[in-house]
Amino acid sequence: MLLGWQVLGLISIAFHLGLIFSGLVPALVARPIHMALALPWIFVFQARGAFQRVSGWIFLLVGEAGCLYIALNADALSDQYGFLDSGLQIAVAAALIVVTLEMARRAIGWPLPLVALVCLLYGLFGQYVPGEYGHPAFPLESFLGTMTITEGGIWGSLTGVSVGIVAIFVILGAVLNAGEAGQGFMNLAALAAGRLRGGAGKIAVLSSAMFGSISGSASANVASTGAVTIPAMKRLGYPPALAGAVEAVASSGGQIMPPLMGAGAFVMVELTGIPYSSIMAAALPPAILYFLTTWIGIDLFARRLGLGAIDAADRPKIRDVVVTTMFFAVPFTVLLWGMFVTKTTPQYAACLAILSAVLLLFVDIRLSISPRLFARRVSIAAIEAGRQIAMIAAIIICASIVVGVLGMTGLGIKVTSAILAVAGESLWPALILTALACILLGMEVPTTAAYVICVTVAGPALQRLGIEPMLAHLFVFWFALLSTITPPVCGAVFIAAGMAGENWLKVAGSAMRLGIGLYIIPLAMIANPAIVHMADQPLAAAFAFVRIALALWAISFALISNGKAGPRLAAAVAGAAICFWPV
Repeated sequence: MLLGWQVLGLISIAFHLGLIFSGLVPALVARPIHMALALPWIFVFQARGAFQRVSGWIFLLVGEAGCLYIALNADALSDQYGFLDSGLQIAVAAALIVVTLEMARRAIGWPLPLVALVCLLYGLFGQYVPGEYGHPAFPLESFLGTMTITEGGIWGSLTGVSVGIVAIFVILGAVLNAGEAGQGFMNLAALAAGRLRGGAGKIAVLSSAMFGSISGSASANVASTGAVTIPAMKRLGYPPALAGAVEAVASSGGQIMPPLMGAGAFVMVELTGIPYSSIMAAALPPAILYFLTTWIGIDLFARRLGLGAIDAADRPKIRDVVVTTMFFAVPFTVLLWGMFVTKTTPQYAACLAILSAVLLLFVDIRLSISPRLFARRVSIAAIEAGRQIAMIAAIIICASIVVGVLGMTGLGIKVTSAILAVAGESLWPALILTALACILLGMEVPTTAAYVICVTVAGPALQRLGIEPMLAHLFVFWFALLSTITPPVCGAVFIAAGMAGENWLKVAGSAMRLGIGLYIIPLAMIANPAIVHMADQPLAAAFAFVRIALALWAISFALISNGKAGPRLAAAVAGAAICFWPV
């Protein structure tokens, strides 16, 4: 059985890599096959219990039949301009939508499918909604056709991003993680920070920043690096609540650290039309500020609690650091060389990086070559890549329903107008309303999906108030991430608390103080827009960076130090003034 999943994972890898080199493949061929390859992982691989397995096979067979029908009849369907002309096509369309909703439910739970279902019901019956929020009726054949045989629904541009870009970087991350790259991150972080005050926590920050840049998942980051860093912190005197908080906060930063950003960077490319390299350049300074704030917070906690460095005997040897660092440094160098020196597309550069990472799978930490080790690592990478591609596909294809309905019905424009009306055409009230919507949606929906939904309805409102598209999208994306450490739903905190053996509320309390940058930096970006222009306005961006960094240090001091209330309050006020006072 395991061999079958390994083969399926390799087929998924070969398909997605092949698309990069095979020229133009029609969207109604590539995207249904992408979904068809994802279905087994969701409905069979992760099925638990007899009912899930039996029902999973039913959904799998129905979904595969629908996807293959679309792919095999792509040319004829494209000539129908989104109108279904037979009972069979209506049945296929309905089946695909039901399978998409159930696929997302099994992957991430109820909230996102429920949002998509509400949107579908609005699209079907919105003509009965009174007032300006209603819409003209759509014929069933036209509505379902737009959702399933055009590029306006489940095969929309977001699914194209999942197929052509996100999947490639997921494969790269899976290959790196199958080798020694993860150990390389830990060793390099231990060498850089192990000798410093509170060294174990600072190692967690550095390793999570590096590991998160390829995993793009807060939960995956906690589960992997936390298995090493949390016990190390506890051994060195960190209270369990603080140890769990450090790992949860550090791991959450993986979704804002380029290049992957939990698929958010690539979705941002599609929604804004801004080149990927520009988005990376804009997203990097705020991400560095986030990890710098976490570092400052750990240092303040370490001074307050008397937490020391890691013993020299427990630090990695220089040789081990150099060797293991090569396992991620070489692929990263190839990736950056491809994007910024030879000016290839990000996905093509990632393919070259994957090739270099695959070759390194032959080599172990002693620099010996082992074909048997290579085969074992490839099987691990194949299963992990197949599973992660399927997980992201389930999220993005379901989110595409929401985007498609909003586009068909014009609801997004109406919500934008409502936001502007409630905010009185004022920027900061509109920002607060948008932030609250992002936080509430992010509590139940993965960051990327929450970002897509929120920016679709709120992004235009922010842009109409004078915020440039890049800033508007980054603002929404950051606030969609807040739920990883903010109660009542804080996934990274739950996992870290379990690993630390501490009450999750105590972990969340420490995490919110350590992760204060996650709350302030998005607002600071709006007040200091030059921060996202490091590429074209380096001096202004550097000034904004230093200004925000000083503000975050002052606010962290006020929240974490155990000094008198007066100086701490003064520090908080000074920090807010430095950050937000017009210059």
